[in-house]
Amino acid sequence: MVDLQSQYYKIKSDVDNAILNVLNTAAFINGPEVKSFQSELETYLDVKHVIPCANGTDALQIALMALNLQEGDEVITADFTFAATVEVIHLLKLKAVLVDVDYDTFTMDSEKLKAAITSKTKAVIPVHLFGQCSNMEEILKIAKEHHLAVIEDNAQAIGSEFTFSDGTVKKSGTMGIMGTTSFFPSKNLGCYGDGGAIFTNDDELAHKLRGIVNHGMYERYYHDEVGVNSRLDSIQATVLRKKLTLLDNYNEARKKAADYYDEAFAGNENILTPKRAENSTHVFHQYTLRILNGKRNELQQFLAEREVPAMIYYPVALRKQKAYFQESNDADFVNTDQLLEQVISLPMHTELEEEQLKYITDAVLEFMK
Repeated sequence: MVDLQSQYYKIKSDVDNAILNVLNTAAFINGPEVKSFQSELETYLDVKHVIPCANGTDALQIALMALNLQEGDEVITADFTFAATVEVIHLLKLKAVLVDVDYDTFTMDSEKLKAAITSKTKAVIPVHLFGQCSNMEEILKIAKEHHLAVIEDNAQAIGSEFTFSDGTVKKSGTMGIMGTTSFFPSKNLGCYGDGGAIFTNDDELAHKLRGIVNHGMYERYYHDEVGVNSRLDSIQATVLRKKLTLLDNYNEARKKAADYYDEAFAGNENILTPKRAENSTHVFHQYTLRILNGKRNELQQFLAEREVPAMIYYPVALRKQKAYFQESNDADFVNTDQLLEQVISLPMHTELEEEQLKYITDAVLEFMK
C-alpha cells in the first residue's frame, strides 16, 4: 500500500545526516530540532501555534482535555472513520455521538450533525477522511450557532485546502478551535516512528496544550495542569523537517496517481472513483473506490492473488464495534452502512510509477469486466 523505502532512499543522505546530528548533540527530547519543526509547520499551515506530541491519538485526547469537558458531555463525530476518534472520547468518560457521512466524500453529513445536537453537546470532531476536508463552512456555522468547539481530525489530510464562499482559503486543521494530526510513517507527512501535533490560533489554548503534553508543567516540577507525557522526540522532528519541505511535492505525486486511476476506471459502470469536493483540494492519503456490483470482497481476493495490496477502510461501523457499541437506528446511517459494503482502497503513495499503476488498474479491470 505504501513504499516508504523508495521514498527514504531519495532523501537518504539528508535524513541520515540530520539524524546523526541529533545523535551527536544528544538533545533527544524537546531539542532544537523539535522547536524548528514546530516553527516551520506553523509557517506552512499559517497557524499561530503548533504543539508537537507523541502521536495522533494523543493529539485528539489532549485537544479534548484542553476544553475542560465534564463526564457525560457529548462529542459528535463520524461513524465511518478509524477508532482513535471515538477511543479518546471514551477514555475521557465523555459520550461519543456518531453520525452518518456523505456518500460521495466520506466526510461528516452536516445535516446529520445538526440533528444530533442536544443540550449536552459540547464539541464536534469532523474527520477529514482519506485526504480532503469535511464541509467546514457548514460545520463551523452550525457549531457557532450552538456554541460548540470544533476539533478537526486532520490525520489523513495535511496539506489539503478548503475554500470558503467568500474566497478565503485555509489549510486543513486550521479552521476549528483546534486541529490535530498524526505523523505515522504512512501519512502524507510521516516520520520514522510515531508522532503527532495539535494546531490552534488561540493563545490561551496553546498555553494550556503545552502544559498538558508535558505532565502539566510549565516550570520543571511545578504541575499546574493534569497532564500526560506526550512529546515528539528530536529524531522524529528532524525527519519531519526534511519531509515538510517536500510535502507539496508528495501530495502532487499522489494526485497524479489518482488522476491515472480516475482515467483508467472512468468507463466502468460498477466502479465509482473518489469524488473531489468542490470546496476542498484532495491530497489522497487513500484512493478509495466504491464497487457497485456486490463483489468487493471477491475483488480484494483477486487482487491479492496477483500481489496487488488492497485494503478495506473500514469494515465495521464504529457504532457496532464491540468496544464502542451503541444502540442505533440503521436508517440514520444509510451511507455509512452502504460504504462498508463497497469501499476498497488501492495502493497510494509518492513512489507509484506508471508501470505499477497500469498493472494495478489492469488487474482491477480484468476482474470487473
